[in-house]
Amino acid sequence: MMESYDVIVIGGGPAGLAAAVKAKELGLETLLLDENEFLGGILPQCIHPGFGIHYFKEELTGPEFAHLFIEKIKDVGVKYQTSAYVLNIENYSDLEKKIVFSSPRGIKEVWTKTVIYAAGAREKHAFEIGIVGDRVAGIYTAGEAQTLMDIYGIMPGKEIVIVGSGDVGLIMARRFALEGAKVKAVIELMPYPGGLARNVMILRDFNIPLYLSHKVVEVRGKARVEKIKVVKVDENFKEIPKSEFWINADTLLISAGLMPNVRLLQRIGVKIDPSTGGPIVNELLETTVPGIFVAGNALLINDLVDYVAEQGEIAAFGAKEFIENEGIPSKKWIKLENGQNIRLLAPHYLSGERDVYVYARVSAPMENVKIVFPEIKKKLRSPMVRPAEMLRIRLKAEEIRSAEKKITMEVIPQ
Repeated sequence: MMESYDVIVIGGGPAGLAAAVKAKELGLETLLLDENEFLGGILPQCIHPGFGIHYFKEELTGPEFAHLFIEKIKDVGVKYQTSAYVLNIENYSDLEKKIVFSSPRGIKEVWTKTVIYAAGAREKHAFEIGIVGDRVAGIYTAGEAQTLMDIYGIMPGKEIVIVGSGDVGLIMARRFALEGAKVKAVIELMPYPGGLARNVMILRDFNIPLYLSHKVVEVRGKARVEKIKVVKVDENFKEIPKSEFWINADTLLISAGLMPNVRLLQRIGVKIDPSTGGPIVNELLETTVPGIFVAGNALLINDLVDYVAEQGEIAAFGAKEFIENEGIPSKKWIKLENGQNIRLLAPHYLSGERDVYVYARVSAPMENVKIVFPEIKKKLRSPMVRPAEMLRIRLKAEEIRSAEKKITMEVIPQ
């Protein structure tokens, strides 16, 4: 007899761990699959603090956050398998889905009524951001370098140039500096830093140069990186003639952002939002394929792991409702749309039957703003909004019901 479950969670990072725990607590027979040798996703290599402030009400490192959830997994009795690489999701009907995965014991097939997809995100690589030149050693994504340092204890280089001033790039700048490497520069395409304010302060603390409105365009070296070409860009991100200069370095770190890892979902016809790079979902985080739910960085790129865990729990509640009703009951869905200075948001469809958290990012930084939802006459004030910081706004059920067909989210000057 082939194994069968109420829900299979794909991905053992914070979203998947939270989803599996909550699904089990809700009485669902749950299986968690993760391709790594250990649970926790990216967390075990994130040895810096800053995790868990909202979810666990204390500041934790990544390994500590993962440990607490792994203990929960064991306490509630979630069945899980590591080194399980999901090859395919086969959608036979609303309540019949087959997951095919490989493991050290071979290929296995299991059946499930619902899937919570929490496979996280992938890093952008050098070729995706237009860097050309010699294909030499010493070019890493931030995640690769972090794994080398924090999991295997290997120092990737001594003289570092970092592409991208997002939180990961800034945290890696500090990590390199603390280990005695020379961070020669952080290069940022945008005219403003991409990370949280507390992480931007790292550059000042360690006297690391930040080049805004610049980009790396070329790498040269023989066996290893030797020098890196940087050029200034204008407001349209076009290269300014004769603005180029070279930085001598042995390592180039690419921290140019993340993309939701949605390859398996696209195969089964899940519709993708071009702005988030992740699936289009309703308030229960169900995708356009019934019974397939998504959470965490596979949905949209989050800045706080606490939000990732929260989304995992929402998806578990969605799976529970789906199974109990043999599908999410038909509703009068109200579309949530991004308006002025909103680059992306999720979820995309609301029912008005429950309160909902909206996760959104702005296109550009602004000070002294109003966050408005014109159709429901909701207004909030904020001293500052920045693309690096996720906006998390709670819409009440009665507010949602007051709209007819759509709700627009905007950020405008006060």
